[in-house]
Amino acid sequence: MTFQPARAIGANSADEALHQFNIERREPGPRDVAIRIAYCGVCHSDLHTIKGEWGGTLYPCVPGHEIVGEVVAVGGDVTRFKTGDAVGVGCMVDSCQHCASCAEGEEQYCENGLVGTYNGATQDPPGHTLGGYSDSIVVDERFVLKVSHPADQLAAVAPLLCAGITTYSPLRHWNVGPGKKVGIVGIGGLGHMGVKLAHAMGAHTVAFTTSESKRQDAYDLGADEVVISRDPEQMAAHGRSFDFILNTVAAPHNLDAFTSLLKVNGTMCLVGVPAEPHPSPNVGVLIFGRRAIAGSLIGGIRETQEMLDFCAEHGITSDIEMIRGDQINEAYERMLRSDVKYRFVIDIATFAA
Repeated sequence: MTFQPARAIGANSADEALHQFNIERREPGPRDVAIRIAYCGVCHSDLHTIKGEWGGTLYPCVPGHEIVGEVVAVGGDVTRFKTGDAVGVGCMVDSCQHCASCAEGEEQYCENGLVGTYNGATQDPPGHTLGGYSDSIVVDERFVLKVSHPADQLAAVAPLLCAGITTYSPLRHWNVGPGKKVGIVGIGGLGHMGVKLAHAMGAHTVAFTTSESKRQDAYDLGADEVVISRDPEQMAAHGRSFDFILNTVAAPHNLDAFTSLLKVNGTMCLVGVPAEPHPSPNVGVLIFGRRAIAGSLIGGIRETQEMLDFCAEHGITSDIEMIRGDQINEAYERMLRSDVKYRFVIDIATFAA
């Protein structure tokens, strides 16, 4: 196997600032697609991983799993892509392909462990995958997505590869659509996509936020109603009325405040992973309404392609702030303060030569 140099931004330890260095990418094999990366979204998971906050980080670490770019080469057995195609890569670059989950097109739940776009096992140097904060990547065609949005929207498409599918998958799984009342808790990188998608699916969409300053933003994103969740009266007015609630908040909070708003048979799905556990929910709230608390992890490749096509059809992209490569450390600091509307995206063309 031969390799080509690539430029990347990452770190060699948890306490090191992110900086640019050179890495190696494999030459495309028979089923591989080589991609020149144009844009990469900045996800909170990137920060957790590179700082070692979830444990198990392998260094050098190059984050990034919201990738959009152009195909520059394909292997001889590739049938779905050709040079010049606009494509995306999300959170996975491989899975076992033979377990029950993979057979059902749910590779994110691979029973033998998916291979993440970064920090996953690989034979390529340095022995683990290196992500999209880079000017190129080589990926098996089964894990490459077609992007059909207009060229001028590609930067804003990048976050759909994580934030978009993380919210789309549970909305689809719980059959969100016309006639359903749906709540979206949190108006951030995930939540703003949840509001856009639920609205586009035809649901009556209610945004929950702790901040009065985000009320108009939520309406602008497509919310039919906005509830300030710190206000007991506003919360009580929606008691027992929701078919489904998508909770995107990644900080510990009182889940009972939201489960009590569900109808009989309603479900609240969690997609945010807090550093510390949520307070234990009141089981009575669940039992006296046959309510459920569930979770969801991104989506499979088939569903991710469905999401991209849905977003292209409905003109949906992420709300982004573009940054240069040398602004990544500042962006991480701002992300910790929730000082972004609603997703940073790196312009890879700004990497130093």
